[in-house]
Amino acid sequence: MRKGFLLIISAPSGTGKSTVCRKLLERDRSLGYSVSCTTRPPRRGEVDGRHYRFYGKAEFQRLLRRGEFLEWAEVHGNYYGTPKTPIETALDEGRVVLADIDVQGEQKIRRRVRDAVSVFLFPPSWTRLERRLRRRRDTDEAVIARRMRNACTELRHSRRYDYWVVNDRLMRAVRQVESIIETERLRARRSAPPAGLERWRGSPARGS
Repeated sequence: MRKGFLLIISAPSGTGKSTVCRKLLERDRSLGYSVSCTTRPPRRGEVDGRHYRFYGKAEFQRLLRRGEFLEWAEVHGNYYGTPKTPIETALDEGRVVLADIDVQGEQKIRRRVRDAVSVFLFPPSWTRLERRLRRRRDTDEAVIARRMRNACTELRHSRRYDYWVVNDRLMRAVRQVESIIETERLRARRSAPPAGLERWRGSPARGS
């Protein structure tokens, strides 16, 4: 069976990583998705267990003490964490699991999941990023300014990622990430030889 792997997608707030992930899942039903846990309040239209698992801070800290997270961090005054067991189960089944994780979490997970693949999603420009943030209903000037500052910090971490994608046109960005997934699926370390050729593994080629 082909080995599964974790695909981490990070981006500054407002870049559209959640939309990209949603499109990827719609177009490839074999993909899994890591539903993060958070203590922030749900936004309009968000469903518990689908977009996030929403917890109070006391419950989040209890799960943390039990070692239930691959990584966790405090972001914008709230806690976020990546649950360990669902990811491990999906990878054991040979699935590719998408994880929408910030730059802090990416670094922590790469220390624990060495075979993970990371994609940094860039906004097309600072102007368009600010415009997207202003369209959100739950933001004010202070929040926008803080997220723009955070975006500067996050961009400095982008060089450690395996792949870069610019989300200037949604479907082009989605197709580029799909190409990354297919490339990683075909890596020899994740694949078995075609049926009938397994016994030739390690044998020298004829005439060599």
